[in-house]
Amino acid sequence: MSSFRKALKSKQRDHKERSQPGARKHLGLLEKKKDYKLRADDYHSKQKTLNALRRKAMDKNPDEFHFKMINSQLKDGVHVIKQKEEEMTEEQKKVMRTQDIRYVEMKRVAEAKKIERLKSELHLLDANGKIQNKHTFFVDTRKEVEDFDLARHLNTVPELVDRAYNRPTLDTLMNKSILGAVAPKTVKRLAKQRRLRYEELSQRIDREKKMFVITQKIQTRKDLQDKNKKVKVRNETPTAPAVYKFEAKRKR
Repeated sequence: MSSFRKALKSKQRDHKERSQPGARKHLGLLEKKKDYKLRADDYHSKQKTLNALRRKAMDKNPDEFHFKMINSQLKDGVHVIKQKEEEMTEEQKKVMRTQDIRYVEMKRVAEAKKIERLKSELHLLDANGKIQNKHTFFVDTRKEVEDFDLARHLNTVPELVDRAYNRPTLDTLMNKSILGAVAPKTVKRLAKQRRLRYEELSQRIDREKKMFVITQKIQTRKDLQDKNKKVKVRNETPTAPAVYKFEAKRKR
């Protein structure tokens, strides 16, 4: 039976899709199955998109608001963000930068003057981290070096030798009127005031350094407004501005 089926199949005729005879050319191009398939797939894909958009519109909250509804506009079928009008020109921005620099620099100079005044009052006698000064005494013989007594040489008590400030002599300490006038509470109050002044000095020094960094950063942003070619060499950090290398330009 299998050989009989094969014999019948060999005699069968292939049914091909009809061609476009010359006599019907006036009707235009006849659509083949492959053309219909492309057209049908395109139609169904568009219907799916429309149905999805229709469902999205039906499920959308009517009270929903987005800023792009008022900040965008339609151009050539595409939504484009509206460009805001420039409130200031480039020249005005440069002037504003210059004024900012002058204001910060003025504040920094005022802070520096206050720092110098505090330093002159306190002399940084017991500031933290200060390098200890060396006081050299000269004597004539080696025996005097071995028997050298710093407290006796400075004419004070041994407890006050390590002090760099407020180191009275023995004559001053023996004066009963002065000893009676300086009460322990007064000593504590003066020590507290001195500590507060040093804290103020430290804070003003930090503030002056920060203002200097701010001035440099503002100046860098001002320089970037020029149209000269530049290359960033180092990124900006909290303690230093960004560094740019500008193309050398000859001045006329």
